[in-house]
Amino acid sequence: MLKQIINQDDSGNAASKPAEESPAIPAAPKTRTGSSFSSVTGGKNILSSDVEIKGKLRFSNDLIIDGRIEGEVNSEGDLTVGENATIVGDVKTRSVVVFGRIEGNITVTDRCELKQNAILHGDVVAGKLAIEEGATFMGTSTVGTPRSSSKATGNTDESSSGGEN
Repeated sequence: MLKQIINQDDSGNAASKPAEESPAIPAAPKTRTGSSFSSVTGGKNILSSDVEIKGKLRFSNDLIIDGRIEGEVNSEGDLTVGENATIVGDVKTRSVVVFGRIEGNITVTDRCELKQNAILHGDVVAGKLAIEEGATFMGTSTVGTPRSSSKATGNTDESSSGGEN
């Protein structure tokens, strides 16, 4: 699943193998920096399935989590929760796509997607919410853009009627 997200081939290789070098001159280790790694991952940061974090997690761009997080996840970016991932804590991001499990509340400014085998035990506040068949969602949802304060404090039927005459 994670391989599909970052477009790796079935052998687990993210880039082509380097040509063989002369044994007299050892090859410098290949590092994935800059645009070469970004082109493989599509510019997304990845926490693989063997990563476990306890505490607050903050990131600025996009993140794919396939490990375990215990604590708050906070970002202005987009979050993908992989099928092996478990998050115990609140998630506050721009958008989130959940393939795995979240035990906590989700607050997103844009879109929340719960994929087929996703499990969410918590509340959702989102501009848009998509729940695929087979997903488990136990909580409440608030979907859409909140009303502006001018509408809420404007003249309504309640403020001009009611009470004793």
